Amino acid sequence: MKQKIAVLIPCYNESQTIEKVINDFKKVLPSADIYVYDNNSTDNTVEIAKNAGAIVCYEYRQGKGNVIRSMFRDIEADCYIMIDGDDTYPSEYAQEMCQLILDGKADMVIGDRLSSTYFVENKRPFHNFGNRIVRFLINKLFKNNVKDIMTGYRAFSHDFVKSFPVLSKGFEIETEMTIHAVDKNFNLIEVPVTYRDRPEGSVSKLNTYSDGIKVLKTIVSLFKEYKPELFFSFVALIALVISLILGIPVFIEYFKTGLVERFPTLIVSGFLLVLAMLLWISGVILKVIIKKHKQLFELYLNSMRK
Repeated sequence: MKQKIAVLIPCYNESQTIEKVINDFKKVLPSADIYVYDNNSTDNTVEIAKNAGAIVCYEYRQGKGNVIRSMFRDIEADCYIMIDGDDTYPSEYAQEMCQLILDGKADMVIGDRLSSTYFVENKRPFHNFGNRIVRFLINKLFKNNVKDIMTGYRAFSHDFVKSFPVLSKGFEIETEMTIHAVDKNFNLIEVPVTYRDRPEGSVSKLNTYSDGIKVLKTIVSLFKEYKPELFFSFVALIALVISLILGIPVFIEYFKTGLVERFPTLIVSGFLLVLAMLLWISGVILKVIIKKHKQLFELYLNSMRK
């Protein structure tokens, strides 16, 4: 039975580059269906994509995460290739990435820009700095060694696509994908790919500061949700340390004089001590819930394959 490949291109005002991206992927994956999901473009991206032979669909909720959610829900395939419509990723790696999925060697293949030409080609230094920060945080918090967390060039298995709960609405979606794959023990392979900066006249939709803050918030949120025991233990430790800093001098003073003159400080210290205990207990309880959720997720994957 012939295996189906779907090329997914989320688009917002990419009229300058979308035709080339479609044609490039037609050449390397001639049997693939190419889907362009337009996200409220105000230029002629849609007309160009249709004329180039792509299947054009629409997502009216703004944001890349919303587009990916619709793509993953709507499209059935054995292998999915996700690529940006800005012509920054070469198509020649797509066949290798697809083959790793179709051969069952990976559930997600990451097109790794950061080990290749990204830092040379990308002219936005804060983007480079942001990629390094996100990579460091994810690998430290989730004990991994993923080289490119935020790349838009990926291949997915059917199991991954249909079991991935898309929560992010914007560009933080790539971070969410990576953490989900790592946490749920999906097989992840990285393929170094060359990267080229946007052509003259093509404008990035990624806002360095606002979207960077969103990504960092997403990391903190996912850290809390995926590693609750560690997260709440860390917050509990902070509360405990502050409690001791406030409370110990009061007790020293009491043992010296027999008097407690700073009742408000003692009350705050006691409150923080109780809070620290509650936070730690919450983390332990949530860890048990997360473990049960992982067990149910594995059963869900097994039921998908029947």
